[in-house]
Amino acid sequence: MTLENKTIGFALTGSFCMLQQVLPQIEALVQAGAVVIPIISDNVRDLDTRFFAKEDLRFQIAKITGQPIIQTINQAEPIGPKQMLDVLIIAPCTGNTLAKLANAITDTPVLMAAKSQLRNGRPVVIAVSTNDGLGNNARNLGALLNAKNIYFVPFGQNDSQKKCNSLVAKMDMIQQTLQYALEGRQIQPLLLGILELKF
Repeated sequence: MTLENKTIGFALTGSFCMLQQVLPQIEALVQAGAVVIPIISDNVRDLDTRFFAKEDLRFQIAKITGQPIIQTINQAEPIGPKQMLDVLIIAPCTGNTLAKLANAITDTPVLMAAKSQLRNGRPVVIAVSTNDGLGNNARNLGALLNAKNIYFVPFGQNDSQKKCNSLVAKMDMIQQTLQYALEGRQIQPLLLGILELKF
């Protein structure tokens, strides 16, 4: 399925080391003809990090998408009632966001966007990036893998020796995963083994 003229919500959470890999994927979606609506978590909105100053990051996101950034729960709430999005992706999706989504906690703009999207039976795609995906968060990962209308960008371990519980999605598969999700299918294979990424 083509992504041309599709409206894609692109939600970013605070796995800050992965943001440099995610921004080119947003740009690729725009180049594919999609309308990309950016959504950011409170931490992405409020925190300066060694990877990005918050103002610089917001400027880059707005420049790439040409759209205003959804930055508050109030701004995200109409996504469902107004049926604003064809598909929503959370990339990167932290373990904190993963856990809250699995347990129906809605306390950030990104989680409100996901809840609002799911109320319409529309697809939500997760690109996981968490140090405890095979640890305490494994139960939440399992719950979401079995949840209706939730799909995953294929993922693997990113530092199997030093951080054996850490999982990260293969961000350059976002576009393919979205195409499958819009058809109601999970792209396969889902588990990719070892993705040795260095930051």
